[in-house]
Amino acid sequence: MVEPSDWNRAIIEEFRANGGKVGGSFAGAPLLLLTTTGAKTGRRLTTPVMYLPEGERMYVFASKAGAPTNPAWYHNLVAHPTVTVEVGTETFEVRATVITGEERDRIYGQQAQRYPGFAEYQTKTTRRIPVVALDRVH
Repeated sequence: MVEPSDWNRAIIEEFRANGGKVGGSFAGAPLLLLTTTGAKTGRRLTTPVMYLPEGERMYVFASKAGAPTNPAWYHNLVAHPTVTVEVGTETFEVRATVITGEERDRIYGQQAQRYPGFAEYQTKTTRRIPVVALDRVH
């Protein structure tokens, strides 16, 4: 079995070697690298995540494939909302904001319509999968 950290490491290396493009299950999907500061450890951690672009803003989804708990990166960006993203060959800082209510439902619905796996993830868990807006820090 491949450990998640090894799996993520391989995707990160492929992403950086190919200008933000990867194959496998993420082929053709909008993918970014999210680098957060650990809420408990203070260490910088990079995680590949799918995103939904909308104008200047990007949205990420703390789905963890429908697991009962939120992913570690979500807790990290709530604790330290200024994070770094890599999109294609560009690296920049963004400010993360958790989206709630009707806006959350609208954005999550769009993602689930484009990528039905996200609709399935929500049915696998009792938690409401968080949606996080990423706005570029100018």
